[in-house]
Amino acid sequence: MDLFSAIDTDPVRQRMDELAKELDRLNYEYYMNDRSLVSDEEFDRMMRELQDLEQQYPELASPLSPTKRVGGEVNKSFRQVEHRFPMLSLGNTYSIAEIVEFEARTRKLLAGQEFSYTCELKYDGVAIGLTYKHGRLVQAVTRGNGAVGDDITINAKTIPTIPLQLRGDYPDDFEARGEVVYPFEAFEAMNRQREEEGQEPFANPRNAASGSLKLQDSAECAKRKLMFCMYFMMAPDGISIPDTHFNRLEYARQMGFKVQPYIKECKNINEIKEFIEYWDKERWNLPFGIDGIVIKVNQTPLWDALGLTAKSPRWAIAFKFKAERVSTPLESISYQVGRTGVITPVANLRPVWLGGTTVKRATLVNAHFIANMDIHIGDHLFIEKGGEIIPKVVGVDLEQRKQGSMPVQYIVRCPECGAQLVRAEGEAGHYCPNADGCHPQIIGRLEHFVSRKAMDIESLGPERLELLYSAGLVKNVADIYDLKREQLIGLGTDATIDSVKSSSTLQEKSADNLLAAIEASKQVPFERVVFALGIRYVGEVGAKKLARYFKNMDALMVASEEELAQVEDVGEVTAKAISEWFLNPLHRQIIARLKNAGLQMNGKWKVESGKLEGMTFVVSGVFEHFSREEIKADIENHGGKVSGSISSKTTYLLAGEKMGPEKLKKAEKLGVPIINEDDYLKKVRGEI
Repeated sequence: MDLFSAIDTDPVRQRMDELAKELDRLNYEYYMNDRSLVSDEEFDRMMRELQDLEQQYPELASPLSPTKRVGGEVNKSFRQVEHRFPMLSLGNTYSIAEIVEFEARTRKLLAGQEFSYTCELKYDGVAIGLTYKHGRLVQAVTRGNGAVGDDITINAKTIPTIPLQLRGDYPDDFEARGEVVYPFEAFEAMNRQREEEGQEPFANPRNAASGSLKLQDSAECAKRKLMFCMYFMMAPDGISIPDTHFNRLEYARQMGFKVQPYIKECKNINEIKEFIEYWDKERWNLPFGIDGIVIKVNQTPLWDALGLTAKSPRWAIAFKFKAERVSTPLESISYQVGRTGVITPVANLRPVWLGGTTVKRATLVNAHFIANMDIHIGDHLFIEKGGEIIPKVVGVDLEQRKQGSMPVQYIVRCPECGAQLVRAEGEAGHYCPNADGCHPQIIGRLEHFVSRKAMDIESLGPERLELLYSAGLVKNVADIYDLKREQLIGLGTDATIDSVKSSSTLQEKSADNLLAAIEASKQVPFERVVFALGIRYVGEVGAKKLARYFKNMDALMVASEEELAQVEDVGEVTAKAISEWFLNPLHRQIIARLKNAGLQMNGKWKVESGKLEGMTFVVSGVFEHFSREEIKADIENHGGKVSGSISSKTTYLLAGEKMGPEKLKKAEKLGVPIINEDDYLKKVRGEI
């Protein structure tokens, strides 16, 4: 079925339809079949073209457009929805003996009837239900309490493995249920980014997936790279679907759902046991977390005969794997210094086999964690690795504690530069304040500056940066733009620079390529320059919002904490960190040098007029002619600014339907004028 139901010869509509179909096809092949048919650059080019067309012709944009995968809509409150079919929890057990009892009881209740079981992996994620009508996704709801859940449709649309439009043959009305999981690779990448930005890492993939689905900004949810795996299908009376669970999932696969390939039909208890035993060992080789096996009666007409208990169905049960736990001696504690100066204590352990890998190290998080655990020098620590890829310290083996052992004393000085550590109010972790004189922080900032999402200087990897730093050529990011060809050729042959591998030696061609990459980085847009500076708490999304709000580096540099806090999603702590960063004379000098080198210090956004110049808007509610993000972009395109919170400096509260009552109350209290969508359009046209 086409994204656009009516045939139209208009070339713009045809091009949008063509792009949407091709992007849907490429997404399907990539996420369902692990096939990348075009380069990332080509995919991004098509996506940008479709986004631009949708912005120019919003009346032609489809609610099922692939651009919805990128996110951008904001949901300030998650409406509660009653489930059409209750989302019951499964009865579960850690005992094989109880699985044997379940199978014997089922066989007795179904005496004389032919049936089989399905065994499938129990995902360690967040259960949601997806409602489809006429092949289109209309609603996504969390489990909640089983009777009522939260409407997370906006965020669900950003998950690539949730079909927006089904393929082939499908029922007119049904619900698909499954689990949203955070694949290990994406989870680790997100945690690395959070640590680089000075934020606490997520505890585990399951909690991170749950939190991601409740993010207010769907664009942020899209970046989390979550995965939806379907495990159940149900339909109202009168809608025909297959009458075995196994065939329902195969049917769903043909419609475009990601369904686990590991499901198996089993005929007896021995086959069920074999499946459980196999995955108890093999689960560590999966790219996502599982915490058990689900066993169901395969023939769905028999479910009614077996019935339900008060909380769970009698036709299914979950066998849960025990989290693997070992006790191993703590040999020492290392203290790592991150790019933003955050100190991370790491337990160095006697190597121990756990969950398919040898574990030698585990994070101790911060001083508060060590004190709460009451960890002593020489203790044996319990290490656990349940459905997670990252081993964690879960306790102290007190039976093996040596008499007279002393509690671990957290360091008070930076292990790299000796500076006195500080801990900001309201934060659990310590950090080194010597940002411009601490070696790991300097190297970390250089690596961040040249990274792909920042200045994208490919030729400058960690080894080369270390080489340039050791040679005294690069001490801060501005020095990169002063490098000369004659300084680079042959660099690395000096045996005195023994901290760097010889593979980093620069020959003539390498030097020329490096200088060309540095020159090309001068065209990187302003918002990425802001991100590249590596200001604490300022991530990629925050940098974009700061750049859009202040328009240029000069305005950003002189902004007060109060002005910075007006930017959407920039709180008081982040505003203080930004202000303090720009007040540092060394940082201001670096900005001046980067400006002289030719980096982009002004935003280059399409400005249709200056009619809203000097005005600050707060946007709230739902609009008729715009999505929330579209009306914000329109304000900026006419020279205005958009803020996330109301203050005395707010020019207008732009109110749509279902606007937030707190914003309305604050606007009335401060005397901020309130305008609707029609008033806004008249203002842009110059009619008022």
